[in-house]
Amino acid sequence: MPDRKSSLLILVSIAMSITLTGCLGGSTDNQGGPSGGGREITELEKIEVREYEGKDLSSITDFRENSIDGPQYVDSDTYSMTVGGLVDTPLELTYDEVIDRDRYSKVVQLDCVEGWSVDILWEGVLVRDILEQAGYDPEAEVLILRAEDGYSTSLPLDFVVDNDILLAYRMNDVTMPPERGYPFQLVAEEHWGYKWIKWVVEIEVSNDTSFRGYWESRGYSNGAELDSGFRE
Repeated sequence: MPDRKSSLLILVSIAMSITLTGCLGGSTDNQGGPSGGGREITELEKIEVREYEGKDLSSITDFRENSIDGPQYVDSDTYSMTVGGLVDTPLELTYDEVIDRDRYSKVVQLDCVEGWSVDILWEGVLVRDILEQAGYDPEAEVLILRAEDGYSTSLPLDFVVDNDILLAYRMNDVTMPPERGYPFQLVAEEHWGYKWIKWVVEIEVSNDTSFRGYWESRGYSNGAELDSGFRE
């Protein structure tokens, strides 16, 4: 039998493991996991679509809450997104100015390092279109994104541009709720969930390949591709 000191060390180790896991998800489930039976159906669940082009979708509630500072409640009337760095024309966009462009929809699976995943119909604008408005340097290497709560992450610029990466503001045919990232969440397909930054307020075009975001600076893989591990 382990002694009291050993038992405490085990408990501390487990607690640290839970704390250091993140994919910037969220949840309305009181159990802190994908929603299940034994609870009331929310209004969003009553109106969201659960099937698209023959594919079953997860629910908006099928997320876990593990953001770094809890859900952020951003007022779209005062919201501002800055776009800067290696661009010809730095931008400061309102919510309406961000969405006032061509809109796209696609079903993309979000995979969390905690072991759960969701298939969601995301609707939004192309990050590429925003960058083109700013006149980004196509030779730049990195796109750095920052959030309302201080979270940050990055992705290779060419990946974002070449793969029609969305900045989403709707999911399952309803406006994204604050717990999911309203007003905007990056749909970082093919990458682990901690690259799916929510509550985006800043986009920076950069050549700083040494930049490490919130979890990346804490030992998570900067590449974060799904077909590789998420720890360095």
